Amino acid sequence: MDIVALAVHLAVGLSSLFLIIRVSAAQPVSPHGAANVHDVYEAAFLAGGPGRVVDAALTALHSDGRIAVGWPGVMSVVRPVAQDPVERAVFSVLPFAPNGALHTVRLHTMRSPAVQELGDVLAARGLMVPPGHSTGLARWGKVQSVVCFIGLPVAFVVTVAAFVGDTSGGSGSPFVFLLFPMLIVGALIGATQAGRARRRVTAAGRRALAAYRLAHSRTRDPAGLVALHGVRGVPDFALRRQLGAAVRVRGSAGGGAGDPSLSALYVGEAVWCAGSSPDSGGGSGCGASGGSGCGGSGGGSSCGGSSGSSCGGGSGSSS
Repeated sequence: MDIVALAVHLAVGLSSLFLIIRVSAAQPVSPHGAANVHDVYEAAFLAGGPGRVVDAALTALHSDGRIAVGWPGVMSVVRPVAQDPVERAVFSVLPFAPNGALHTVRLHTMRSPAVQELGDVLAARGLMVPPGHSTGLARWGKVQSVVCFIGLPVAFVVTVAAFVGDTSGGSGSPFVFLLFPMLIVGALIGATQAGRARRRVTAAGRRALAAYRLAHSRTRDPAGLVALHGVRGVPDFALRRQLGAAVRVRGSAGGGAGDPSLSALYVGEAVWCAGSSPDSGGGSGCGASGGSGCGGSGGGSSCGGSSGSSCGGGSGSSS
C-alpha cells in the first residue's frame, strides 16, 4: 500500500507541477504601455462578450427612437440611421428576422463581422485570449480534478477492504489517510488551473476594464450603462424586460429561428462566441442560451457565424 500511495503522490504532484507551468506559460504577454478601452463597445465586449455588445447597441437605438420594441419582443425600425458598424449590423439583420423577433436579431448580430472583429481587435492588443487558445490545458485541469475527487471514495473503499482482510494485526497508517491530503490538493490545483486556462480576459484587459468603469462610473449614457452593468442597466423598464426575455431564448446552432435566409447572412464559424466575463470562460453559447456572450460558457464551436478574422468590415473599436 505504501508503494501505491507513493506512486499516486508522484503522479498527482508531477501533473500539478507541469499543469501550473504550462498554464502560466500559455498566458498572453501583457502589452507594453497602458492598455486602454477605446469605446463603449470594447468595454461591453470585455465585460460581457458579444451578447452585451448587441444589448448596448439595441439600447442606444431604442433610447433615441431609431427602433421600437413591442410585446412580445417584436422589433421595428423607426429611423434606419446607423452611427457605427454594430448598429449597421442590427439594421442589416432585422429585415430577415421572422416578424422582427428581437431574440433572433440579437443572436445573429452577435455573429456579425462588426461584433466578431471586436474580439480580434482586443486580442491583438493583448486584452483578451483568442478562443481555443488553452482548451487542452483547461481539459487537463478538469480531468485531474475529477480523477482526484473520484480517488477519495476509492481510497476509502480500499482502506476498508484492507482492514477487513487484515489478519496480521498491523498498525500502519490507513491507506485513505496516506492519499487524502494529496488528492485534495490535486483536485484544487486542477480546478484552479482549469479556471485560469478558460479565462478569456487577460490581466491587462481586466485592468483596462476597471479603469474604464472608474472613468465612466457616473455615466448616464444608455449604451454605457448596459456595457458596464448588462441588461439590468437598461434605463427603460419595458425594454429591459424584452431584452431580458431575449437573453433567455435558446436558438438553434445552425441559424436560429429556422430561417434559411437569415442563416445564410453570415457563413462560417463565429470565433468569438463564448462570453467574456473577466472571471470566467463566459456566459452562454452562440446559438445556445444567450447570456453574456454570443453565447457563453463554452459553446463557441457550435456557432454558425462569421469569424472576425475573416471579415473585412471594420469594427470601429480602434478609433
